[in-house]
Amino acid sequence: MNATKVTDNVYQLSVNVENILFEGLWEIPNGIAMNSYIIKGEKTAIVDGVCGWDGVPESLFKLLDQLEIDPKSIEYVIINHMEPDHSGWLEDFKKITSDFKIVCTKRAKDLIDAFFDHTNDIIVVKDNDTLDLGKGHVLKFVEIPNVHWPETMATFDTKTGTLFPCDAFGSFGTIKDKNYDDLLTPEEIAFYEEEAVRYYSNVVATFSLMVKRAIEKCKSLPIKIIAPGHGIVWRKNPNKIIEDYVKYASYQKGPAREEITLIWGSMYGMTEKAVKYVIDVLEQEKITYHVHRVPEDSWGTVLASVWTSTGVILAMPTYEFKIFPPMAAVLEEIGKKKAFNRKAFRFGSYGWSGGAEKDLMEIMDKYSMNWDFLESVEFRGIPREDDLKLIGERVRELVKIVRETVNS
Repeated sequence: MNATKVTDNVYQLSVNVENILFEGLWEIPNGIAMNSYIIKGEKTAIVDGVCGWDGVPESLFKLLDQLEIDPKSIEYVIINHMEPDHSGWLEDFKKITSDFKIVCTKRAKDLIDAFFDHTNDIIVVKDNDTLDLGKGHVLKFVEIPNVHWPETMATFDTKTGTLFPCDAFGSFGTIKDKNYDDLLTPEEIAFYEEEAVRYYSNVVATFSLMVKRAIEKCKSLPIKIIAPGHGIVWRKNPNKIIEDYVKYASYQKGPAREEITLIWGSMYGMTEKAVKYVIDVLEQEKITYHVHRVPEDSWGTVLASVWTSTGVILAMPTYEFKIFPPMAAVLEEIGKKKAFNRKAFRFGSYGWSGGAEKDLMEIMDKYSMNWDFLESVEFRGIPREDDLKLIGERVRELVKIVRETVNS
């Protein structure tokens, strides 16, 4: 656990977590930071928490001592979001001090009562309610439901202009000793931008409409610093992560970037032969592309690429009258995340029976994905020269459509 100063009387407590599946589902090859914040006025408040607290209560007690904060002086625990990676620490925190009030929304109170045994007083707040900590630190609460749970709110410190939005404006990626944008190089900022795309597409994407509404509410505040529950703190250019999230939300309905994602699977290498040819064509066309093999590549990685791509190529064999099962599973997840309106092309091998096309369209219809497909190319067994030629023509046509769509 690491403690740093965000700004006057505001501190960050952060833990880097690696080698886990986030939410028990998403691979995070670069780990994730879990952040909590302390605001010191005449009264002290802690905003959100860190699941596990890295050896609570000992490590937390030590950090609070370094910050010259008596745990018993923490009068308020502000719960912006009830997901257990932010609220699960409450049981351990009560081992240090139990005389604190919980501040949260009505929906969060219902979840606290369901998740924990407690006797703490709960202060239920709603949009634009305030809490005065003294010394000018007046906290304003902004409800941002479904970003990405329905009880979620953000907390705004009116004195320092610091917004604590919990999961909103967050990212994957550990933060090590550089947890502020003003300490990072442009290359490091670019790294966190891509980690934010992964985080957004994996965790938040389903609720992109609500994200847009939340951004509009937050934009009305005089924000100087954004201190999220995951990822780096934005105190040099907070507008950067706001505008990034505006883009990520817009990618749901498209167009996204001038990119193509090729997702492929192959049982015995027959579809794979055509995949290698397609990659050569994409190289010749000099368009940015991503290649993912299923089931080898994680869903989260595939989803992040699809989220930023205007074009998608699906390459898979027919399997028992249907889509190759790993491809079907990935497409189901893409559908649930509501990646709409992609420009697409599908090809693949079949042996004794086709049927993948019908199965594919059923998935598209199930999630109202509205993908615009070029005519598919299916070949029996291995792809012949005529098959490859036709596939190449379709890929070049897709590249043209993607470029026209993005630049129109």
